[in-house]
Amino acid sequence: MRQIVLDTETTGLSPEAGDRIIEIGCVELLHRKLTGNTFHCYLNPQRDIHEDAIKVHGISNEFLQDKPLFEHIAQEFLAFVKDAEIIIHNAPFDVGFLNAELTRIDQPAFKQHVKHVLDTLAMAKELYPGKRNSLDALCERLGVSNAARKFHGGLLDAELLADVYIHLTRGQDALLIDGDEISHDGSSPVRMDYSAFKLPVIRATAEEMAEHEKLLDEIDKASGGKTLWRQPSSA
Repeated sequence: MRQIVLDTETTGLSPEAGDRIIEIGCVELLHRKLTGNTFHCYLNPQRDIHEDAIKVHGISNEFLQDKPLFEHIAQEFLAFVKDAEIIIHNAPFDVGFLNAELTRIDQPAFKQHVKHVLDTLAMAKELYPGKRNSLDALCERLGVSNAARKFHGGLLDAELLADVYIHLTRGQDALLIDGDEISHDGSSPVRMDYSAFKLPVIRATAEEMAEHEKLLDEIDKASGGKTLWRQPSSA
């Protein structure tokens, strides 16, 4: 499956109030492996950046003066994300801004260009209820190094989120072994033949069986004789 991990930086918090995207960063995953294929650009928002936003991402108005407008990179960006599953942390925020930019150039909403949008913030809240689930908090919890991160940045945050996502969904790796799987270098995976292996059977001793029966008796007694294993079979 082709997946794109995406992050944006903006002039502020509200596309409805006219805030704009100033940076887009994307990294590509293929079969849950980073391919090295990226999309990254800074954008001229044609408006000033809020001071609080500058404190977060460190991008200045002066830096963006000679950068392209969203409309100039839109087709290249949409071609990069086309039909992929998109992974975003706090997806409603980024998708809201992308929709506002696409509306300005008479393009359909973002989700109509892609296969699906996955929100890792919603996923993390389900896995870790009641805990901090910011990208920084998840990096710390999952052992993902973010030592190089002094400011938020579209491409850097997308790379960190890709690592976080792989850690969050590591249990899915076993589900991906099928005939179509390829490794990150394009080669076929090496398959092991385990048919010749014979696993030893270690049987319980008479003493262990007696202890087991004793435990079952105690559980049955505590339940008032309602345990299923003490009931006669109807067969």
